[in-house]
Order: sequence, then C-alpha cells, then structure tokens
Amino acid sequence: MTASIPDLLLGLPGWAALLAVFLLPALESSAFLGFLFPGEIAVILGGVAAAAGRMPLPVMIVAAILGAVIGDSIGYAIGKRWGHQMLHGTIGRLPLVRHELERHLESAKAFVRKRGPHAVFIGRFTAALRVLVPGLSGMAGLPYPTFLLYNVLGAVVWGTTFVVLGYFARNAWDRVAKDASHAGLALFAVIALGLITATVLKRRRERELDRER
Repeated sequence: MTASIPDLLLGLPGWAALLAVFLLPALESSAFLGFLFPGEIAVILGGVAAAAGRMPLPVMIVAAILGAVIGDSIGYAIGKRWGHQMLHGTIGRLPLVRHELERHLESAKAFVRKRGPHAVFIGRFTAALRVLVPGLSGMAGLPYPTFLLYNVLGAVVWGTTFVVLGYFARNAWDRVAKDASHAGLALFAVIALGLITATVLKRRRERELDRER
C-alpha cells in the first residue's frame, strides 16, 4: 500500500521535516498546493517531530511562520502581476463563468479593499482563503506593507498554534488535524454566509432607492 503524505512526513529525518514545515505552507498560496494538501497538516506534523526530539520546537515554529509569510507574499506578487490573466485564461474561458467573472471579481476586490487587513489575518485560518486571499489582495491593489503586517500577524498566531498543538498531541495529531479542518470549514461557512447576506441586503437597498427615484 502506498504511504500517505502524512506518513512520509512523519518518517523524515529532522532536517527534512524542518524543510517540509517551511515549504508546504510556502507553496499553499504561491503554487496553489493548499487545494490538494493543507499546510496546517505539515505544521502539526512538525510539532510531532519536535516532540520526538528530531528538531527543537522553536525552530519548527520559526520555519512554519517564515514559510507562511514568504509563500503568501509570493501569492500576493503573482496576483498583482498575473492574476487577471490567469483567471481569464483558465476558468474565465468557461461559457457559464465568462459573463459573470468580471462582476464577481470586482465585488471580491472591493471587499478586500474595504476589509483587506481582516481578510488577510482571518483567511490564514481556513484552507480555501489561505490559497485565495494573497493573490486577490495583490489583484485588488491592497498596499503591500498593510498586507505584510497582517500576513505576519496571522502567520505568527497560525504557525505557533499548530506546531504547539502537534507537539502536545503527538500520537493524536490526526484528531487535531481533523478538528482544525472542521473549524476552518465552519469559519469559511460563517464568512461566506456573511458575504452573501451583505450582498443581498445591499442589492435590496439599491432596488428600494431605484423605486424611490
């Protein structure tokens, strides 16, 4: 039977585990790897490796934070430089998406411009937003210093929390990963529901204003 990615990570020597804890979060938004393998699993397993004495805990935490910050910064740069071309050249070619893409994209960018710092920080804690928010921030023109500040704050909280959880969970790391995934999905659902509600209310107000005119 082929070993799973977590099994492979758990079998790595200390230096390789440290490299994985850096690279996998870095590749989440810069290479869209987060859609396939959430970086938080690698970070949790880094904590497990630290508990086994393969690498000091603080070193694993620093690797996770740096990977998250650097990866998101690359994602921001990609979104700023090539985001529109990538979207219109891929899903934008689909007939059902082509006519609606620009309108929804402008709404998403407007939201990031208005709530950008909060989106960057909160997005760090749910897999889908970790992949999407950095590039969208670049596309929306969110100032990089602002993006970097909240990116670093989110990465410090995220990286420290999940490495420490893995360190104390040890053999129960998979339960921690599942709970984190469920919590991330719940957070994403709350955010999505809030955005949908805000959009519906905004359109209702616009229709009422049009009728009054």
